Amino acid sequence: MPKTSSELRRLNLHGPTMGTRWSVTCDAEPDVDAPALQQALAAAVLQVDVQMSPWLPDSDLNRLNCAPPAAWLTLPPEILEVLACALDIGRLSQGAFDPAVGALVDAWGFGAARDEPDAPAIRAAVSASRPPTHEALELDRTAGRARKDAPLQLDLCGIAKGYAVDRMVDALRRHGVRHALAALDGELRAVGGQPSGQPWAVAVESPQAGRRAVHSVVELQNLAVATSGDYRRYLEVGGARLSHTMDARRAAPVRNDVASVTVLASACMHADAWATALLVAGPDEGLALARRMGLEALWLLRRDGALVEMGLGRFGNAPVHGHDDEGR
Repeated sequence: MPKTSSELRRLNLHGPTMGTRWSVTCDAEPDVDAPALQQALAAAVLQVDVQMSPWLPDSDLNRLNCAPPAAWLTLPPEILEVLACALDIGRLSQGAFDPAVGALVDAWGFGAARDEPDAPAIRAAVSASRPPTHEALELDRTAGRARKDAPLQLDLCGIAKGYAVDRMVDALRRHGVRHALAALDGELRAVGGQPSGQPWAVAVESPQAGRRAVHSVVELQNLAVATSGDYRRYLEVGGARLSHTMDARRAAPVRNDVASVTVLASACMHADAWATALLVAGPDEGLALARRMGLEALWLLRRDGALVEMGLGRFGNAPVHGHDDEGR
C-alpha cells in the first residue's frame, strides 16, 4: 500500500555546482538515508561538470576540443550521450541548436577565455569555415569514443545543465524516492507529483534584467521544464541587447525579439536544448519549428516596449496576450 503524505518525510537538499546551485525538494520514505542521498545528488552533478565544463581545463569536453582532427578519443558514456542528443537536435533544428559555438562564446567574452569581446577573436570565429557540426563530429558510442573531422570548439552549456537534472532524477529513483522536484538554474524536472496527488507548481520567471519576478506558473508531474533567455547574461552594444547565446548560423550572438522561451519535455536535457534552439530561431522560425516537432513551448517576446506571449501545447495557442515590461 502506498505511503500517505503524513508517513513521508520532506527533505530539502542542495549544493553548489557549475557556478550556481542545485536543489531537490522531495518527500521520501522514513528509511531513506538523507546524507547518502545528498552525496549521490552532489556526485551526479559533479560528474556532469567534470566531464562537460568548458571552464575546467581537464574536462572531457576540453580534451575533445584540444584533440586534433581525425584522432579518435576515448570518452565516458555520459558525455557521449549528451553529444549524441546535441547532434540530433542540431540536425532537427537545422542548426538553431549547435554545440560547436565555443569559439564564438569565447570571442564575445562569455566563455572561459576572456570576459569581454575581442575583435580579432570575433573575426577569426566568423571567418572559420567548416561542415555542419553533425557532419564534422563522429561518435562511436559502442566503442566509447569520438573524433572530429574538422576543427571544432564544442560548448555544451545549452544542454549540460538539463542533463545534470536528469542525472539527479536517476539518483533519486535509485534511492526509492517517488515524489520530488529537482532543479538547477532554470532547468527543473518532477519525479511523480506531490504525495497529495497535486502536481509540483513551478514559476516561469519574468524576463526582467536585474530583478527576479514571476511571470506565470506551470504544473509538473513526471515532466521537465527549461527556460532560455537573453536577460541574465548579455551585452549592450549601440543600444542593442546581444545575448550570451550564440547563433552559429549567423556566427554572432542571438539578436531577435525573443526575451525567453520555456519548453516542456519528458527529459530535462531535451527541454534545455530545445529551449536554446527556439531562442536562437526567433519567433517565426521558432514557432514553425516547435509545431513541426510537436513541442510544448511558451515564448515571451519584446514588442514595442511590451512583453507579448505566444504558446503551444499546454501553454495555449499563439498569440495569447501582452503586458508591459514591468509586468503590468
